[in-house]
Amino acid sequence: MKTNKHLFSLFFLLFGIVAFAQNARITGVILDEDNQAVDGATVTAANRSVTTDETGFFVIDVPANQKFDLVVTHPSYKKTSQAFELKPGETLQFNPVVNSEFEQLETVIVTMQNRDQIEGVINIKPELALNIPGANAGIENIVKLLQGVTSNNELSTAYSVRGGNYDENLVYVNEIEVYRPFLIRSGQQEGLSFTNTDLVQDVNFSSGGFQAKYGDKLSSVLDITYRVPTKFGASAQASLLGGSVSADLVSKNNKWSGLIGARYRDNSMLVNSQETETNFRPRFFDIQTNINFNPTPKWTFSFLGNISQNRYNYQPLTRQTNFGTIDEPIALQVFYEGQEKDKYETYFGALKSTYKVSDNFTLKFIGSAYHAIEKEYFDIYAAYFLGEVDANIGSDTFGDVVFNRGIGEQLNHARNDLDAFIVNGEVKGSHKLPKETTIEWGFKYSREDIRDRLVEWEVIDSAGFSLNPPIVGLPTNDQPYNPYTGPLVPYQNVRALNYTQIERFSGYAQWSRKTHIGTSDVWLNAGVRAHNWEVSNDFGENGKSQIVFSPRAQFTIKPKWERDILFRLSGGLYYQPPMYRELRDSAGVVNPDVKAQRSIHYVAGGDYSFKMWDRPFKFSAEVYYKSMSDINTYTLENVRIRYRANNDAKAYATGLDMRLNGEFVKGTESWFSFSYMKTEENLNDRGFIPRPTDQRLKFGVLFQDYMPAIPNVKVYINLVYNTGLPGGSPSYADPYVYQSRLRDYRRADVGFSYVFTETNGTRPDGHWLKKFKDLSVGFEIFNMFNNQNAITNTWVRDVYTKNQYGIPNYMTTRVFNVKLSARL
Repeated sequence: MKTNKHLFSLFFLLFGIVAFAQNARITGVILDEDNQAVDGATVTAANRSVTTDETGFFVIDVPANQKFDLVVTHPSYKKTSQAFELKPGETLQFNPVVNSEFEQLETVIVTMQNRDQIEGVINIKPELALNIPGANAGIENIVKLLQGVTSNNELSTAYSVRGGNYDENLVYVNEIEVYRPFLIRSGQQEGLSFTNTDLVQDVNFSSGGFQAKYGDKLSSVLDITYRVPTKFGASAQASLLGGSVSADLVSKNNKWSGLIGARYRDNSMLVNSQETETNFRPRFFDIQTNINFNPTPKWTFSFLGNISQNRYNYQPLTRQTNFGTIDEPIALQVFYEGQEKDKYETYFGALKSTYKVSDNFTLKFIGSAYHAIEKEYFDIYAAYFLGEVDANIGSDTFGDVVFNRGIGEQLNHARNDLDAFIVNGEVKGSHKLPKETTIEWGFKYSREDIRDRLVEWEVIDSAGFSLNPPIVGLPTNDQPYNPYTGPLVPYQNVRALNYTQIERFSGYAQWSRKTHIGTSDVWLNAGVRAHNWEVSNDFGENGKSQIVFSPRAQFTIKPKWERDILFRLSGGLYYQPPMYRELRDSAGVVNPDVKAQRSIHYVAGGDYSFKMWDRPFKFSAEVYYKSMSDINTYTLENVRIRYRANNDAKAYATGLDMRLNGEFVKGTESWFSFSYMKTEENLNDRGFIPRPTDQRLKFGVLFQDYMPAIPNVKVYINLVYNTGLPGGSPSYADPYVYQSRLRDYRRADVGFSYVFTETNGTRPDGHWLKKFKDLSVGFEIFNMFNNQNAITNTWVRDVYTKNQYGIPNYMTTRVFNVKLSARL
């Protein structure tokens, strides 16, 4: 049977080669005036027609040795035509740019741009990620400025969406799901995002109410598409934080094309600005490629590969943190010995094939494998002094610690190893039916094989007396008042060995249609997902087979009004079957029967597009409510999430998101975003308390400008203000007792760039700068106002008063950066 299949494929390929020898071929990518891919354009030549895919790419066979017109049509754009006469076997590259049909503005047509509005998706221009400054620049740096998205950690690419945690966000690259590391506990260990911004063509983001074709997470979808090169290109960037290079490659016959990019980052300049003095130089490196092969007009193949290596060698020296009040200032002084050596390696490969059965039926086959090898080794001894600060102005010891109210020591040890291997196989189909109806479906198989050794303990000594953990059954230790005769045990002691396998079967089907209600245009989408999984353990019990169903729907209406206003309703039942981290509790034990967390989304919103100062603007607003059950509660330490793995709570999230974006400065996009959100959880019916991600208010600004007198000088600004997150609680503590909040998060990053190629249009042919599409030098200021932002609390015990002090762990201070960018 397999032999017959191979013979059939070989015959099909040979037949295509013979047929092509008698004809010629034209390939290309169709873009609009905003350099965005045009999906669904019809390319016609000599009674043959093809349709462009989501990247704007097309391949069409044409007759040789005769004149013909190649015509590009699309309901949203003016018709474009070009006359050709090609030789037998010749392949020509033709990349037309189409313009909008302005006289048809009264007619609503589904294009790539307004389809995002219809589906409630935000489209992000990749060039913003290249230009906007940030301590961790990239796609996620822009996402954090959107409404409904919050992050208090400039060293991390992780973000929270509408009250969800970092594990509740889907990320796709070329329709292939990508994964985050498992063991990383702080943003400064995280290194590079998977997404290489130099390779990106299109970015879409949904913060809730997304369609059934997307996977099984509770909060959001980030959908990224890499470009398909049409000609040679190259780019390079260098700064004090590292650098990157990339290249676009195309074969002579245009059947092969590829992207390759390499990045290197050194975060020492950022982490050394923190209050802990260290001998520290974290280094991160990755190389990524995306290769495309188009053997026939119907078949396309692509390979996406990534290799990354993060090395994190950390040797803390000293730290001093001042806190308390003006009347009673307190300082924490810490002296360290020891070091931490962490290593995170990931290998990722995915093969995708698209087969156009007909103009109305497309099949896609996707297979991927992800391998992560993570090591986390540390032995760090800390001696701390908790003292009162002299607040008497004019005193010789003003600002110094004059009295130690607490003295203690702490030893942290870990030998954690994790090996994760994840494979996926998926088939997807899309059918275009009459009456502007589309049916989409897909089936996916996944297997996750996790091998995890966890050895981690902590010993705390306060004023010479070892502290026992608050565990029921241990004798009371009230030294120095009474002698302690019980056993000496670590304050925390986690030891586990887990060999866990998870097998998953999932699938979806959805229906979309455009219709009318009276004179109003209406778009409908309805679908359902199903997910079945089973957990097995080499050490411990196996789980039972579980299955969930997730119905989802969207309704969009555009009344035929003079004003361009569109309304949306979306929602459904969303499940998140547990990944490995959600199965492992705080003691390291895997609970194979953890249920899928469930969330019901209710989302209502709309867009108002208008012109101001003869420039385009859009105001978007959404209100939402999420009712959640079977919640797997957790504690949040920097970016490390520790689940309780017992589905012991219910929760809710509700809020309002708004954004105004447009050309505040002609030719540039800027926006202002605002969010209000409240999320609370109820553990075992004890009452609602704020969740760890309960960030009530968020303001975000992304602004671009240039100097009219010197148009070569560009200015880029991003501003973020978030109200404080809950401050967490000490280990083993009851979260209902600790309800303090961190201080508000305020940050401003500013970049200045001098673009040498800005006036290339006025330069004579042959000028050396005309070889560059972009050549610029920039200067950036991170955390311009030097705000002290906290990410978590360190909890220190005063042995005399028995108080626990939450001492803020501050993030980076003001840092300067210089960068050079070039693109051919």
